[in-house]
Amino acid sequence: MEKTETLEDFYQKKMNYLPQNLKQDIGHFNVFRTEDCSGPGSTPVKYSRRDFYKVSLMRGEFIFHYADKSIPVSGSTLVFFNPKVPYTWEGTYEDYTGYFCIFKEGFFSEKMRGSLSEFPMFTPGGKPAYSLTKEQDKEISQIFLKMLEEIGSDYVYKYDLLRNYVTEMIHYALKMQPSESIHQHTNAKSRITSVFTELLERQFPIDSPAQRFSLRSANDFAKELAIHVNHLNRAIKETTGKTTTEHIMERITSEAKALLKHTNWNISEISYCLGFEEPSHFNNFFKKQVALTPSAFRNI
Repeated sequence: MEKTETLEDFYQKKMNYLPQNLKQDIGHFNVFRTEDCSGPGSTPVKYSRRDFYKVSLMRGEFIFHYADKSIPVSGSTLVFFNPKVPYTWEGTYEDYTGYFCIFKEGFFSEKMRGSLSEFPMFTPGGKPAYSLTKEQDKEISQIFLKMLEEIGSDYVYKYDLLRNYVTEMIHYALKMQPSESIHQHTNAKSRITSVFTELLERQFPIDSPAQRFSLRSANDFAKELAIHVNHLNRAIKETTGKTTTEHIMERITSEAKALLKHTNWNISEISYCLGFEEPSHFNNFFKKQVALTPSAFRNI
């Protein structure tokens, strides 16, 4: 897999300079017009993780590759990228416009209740892309234009304003989601499911062949949560309709697909980092889940 792109990499590649405030403890923030950074004929960014967050208003026709999914988008789309999930995109034609801002979590950590990663658009399994109408595009564009004006000002509290503008876009997207998908955990079973999901996702993505997926069974998670495995299984089944094992197997399969498609690691390396003792075990598992061998899937 491509190495994680840092903010330094971004500026050297796109701007050929490093801003003076890049190392500020508060967490870096900047905002751009897309056309100022990626002119016609430019190549798409490589499929990889970044060590920063990014919020983009993208206009045009694109194929958005996110984790192991490929999502065609058209028109105006508000997209939220997070450091946990590798991504790339490719435009289907050259005339595209928009805006984007980039920032480190430290830009919010001391000012926001909770964590950015708790918002649905920034969770690994969440919804990162939101199609916009012309009116919605206009409203989001106005927020980005305010950011561009503010970032160049000498107003002493400008970063508080910029933080508020990003938060406004996050809540704008959240209000576009069905209300039933945004809820508090009202009972112990839903809380157990939430913590289980967080523990599962925390092990991904796999960044190197030396990294290893360790919590691989319901028993492993039950021990980590200090509850009986039967209690864990009942909670997850009643809350999600799927078994604990199904969730684990689906997540391993998803990561296996991403590693097979977007790395040059051999099958033995992928097998090892996903916790399989033998490549043959991984082959059997993958074929059962996907109906293809790992090698056949990689060559599709």
